Amino acid sequence: MKKITVLGSLNADTILHIPHLPQQGETLAMDDASTAPGGKGANQAVAAKRLGADVNFIGAVGDDQNGQLLLDALQADGIDTAHVAELSGVATGAAYIMLESDSNNTILILGGANRQVNESNVAAADATIKASDVLIAQFETPMVATLSAFKAAKAADVMTVLNPAPATKDIPAELLALTDLVVPNETEAEIITGIPVTDDLSMESAAKRLQEMGAKNVIITVGERGSYFHMADGENGFVPALKVKAVDTTAAGDTFIGALTTKLDADMRNVEDAVRFANAAAAITVQGAGAQPSIPTLDQVNASRG
Repeated sequence: MKKITVLGSLNADTILHIPHLPQQGETLAMDDASTAPGGKGANQAVAAKRLGADVNFIGAVGDDQNGQLLLDALQADGIDTAHVAELSGVATGAAYIMLESDSNNTILILGGANRQVNESNVAAADATIKASDVLIAQFETPMVATLSAFKAAKAADVMTVLNPAPATKDIPAELLALTDLVVPNETEAEIITGIPVTDDLSMESAAKRLQEMGAKNVIITVGERGSYFHMADGENGFVPALKVKAVDTTAAGDTFIGALTTKLDADMRNVEDAVRFANAAAAITVQGAGAQPSIPTLDQVNASRG
């Protein structure tokens, strides 16, 4: 069984069901509201676990009701939370997801305890990181912690996967140099590289720019269209997404990354097959409501692929 460690965020998601985004000054009635466990890191961990990996989590929650909710959710999926710190006097991270009737979403994040994750948390998990096959991180926790974790991972030849979200133009070159695979969506790729991702040529240009910045291998996800990969050896290609009726796109990208890492070989030569599997998993996620509740199991993904 593949061992995956996720360094990342834990958020209590409040999902606001609305007909459309309100304009400035507009008062808008919601159709519904619900709460579910989320956070990019937690979603990716849950996806990897449900799809067959042995998963450890590094992060932080507040010593509050939401923190316990999130810990309980990870543990219910069988994820090891020994390295999730419980911080007093700090609120657990939260996300407010405005889900429009066309299934698109806009998300506001309150970092809370996620912003307190630091190098000491990483140091406490050093043995866990070095015993892993893959380390995944995003940008909802401080970059200094991610850099420290990636250094530890590469010292033990552990594959490093970076989901640069929320995107920033100022990713340290040192971090990208330690990144085996970077996986932005098209919006994040544009923010990082300055290249609008609109067609095959611009996907290739953005991927090459990310490699010039230091990343070795690149996968750019483009929502309902699919995913483009560009590897260090020059191999590249586009894998179309499965056509389904989306209900809620929350956690689709996180499911993709969790699924991808469970299938991707250490040499990445099976990248196209791994992307197809990840696309299938994400297609199931968008057909359900909520982040973690809609993430599929391995049996569900295998059944969907016939």
